[in-house]
Amino acid sequence: MRTLSNLDFLELWERGAVLHPLDRALVAISMALPGEGYDTLAAWPLGRRNAALSQLRRASFGQMLAGWVACPQCGERLEFSLDTEKLRSDAQDIAGEIVIDGRRFRPLNSRDLAGIVNERNEQTAALKLLRECCLDGGDFGCGEFSAEEIDAISIRLEEADPLAETLLELQCAECGHGWSEPLDMAEWLWTEIGARARRLLLDVHTLAAAYGWSEAEVLSLSDQRRGLYMEMVRA
Repeated sequence: MRTLSNLDFLELWERGAVLHPLDRALVAISMALPGEGYDTLAAWPLGRRNAALSQLRRASFGQMLAGWVACPQCGERLEFSLDTEKLRSDAQDIAGEIVIDGRRFRPLNSRDLAGIVNERNEQTAALKLLRECCLDGGDFGCGEFSAEEIDAISIRLEEADPLAETLLELQCAECGHGWSEPLDMAEWLWTEIGARARRLLLDVHTLAAAYGWSEAEVLSLSDQRRGLYMEMVRA
């Protein structure tokens, strides 16, 4: 995975501004892994996709991730931090095929999620996902699942690809309420990419006005040199 340049961040931010979050995640990975085709990335198990996003996030913004959430019980602000090193994964550890009650399934991927983005009913969405990732077509029984089967198979698929979803176990210091908070690495990374892009454009505007430099000249500066020039302009 290559390190993204300042110009890469601006291009990624500009391209992703009009895309769905699922597509933004794949575009970000494709920019860091130029040898991988978009269709190939879309077929990656979600755990492999999320591990790649975590690796890109570490390379771009550091190992520690810090943020806050509101307690769903009392609304108290709760700060948290996460060592993204814990989100590493070996793609070889993700099962390519899972046999459940005689039926074969594959791990969920980005295409599967894209197929349910407009589905509001959770049970219907879960059923659609199982049908998509079931490898046994025809009359073998992959068309219908009971509610109990949907729950049981979903658990097995989560176990086969543990990084498909990252849950933070949190407890409010104010009211004692405990809950699981999903961490969407794609959304988190995109927020940071947007913030960096806006800072870069502000630096370009300021330094171009002060020194007459072009955008390319400003972006070619290291973060340290560009930051020092910004300090001198603002002094």
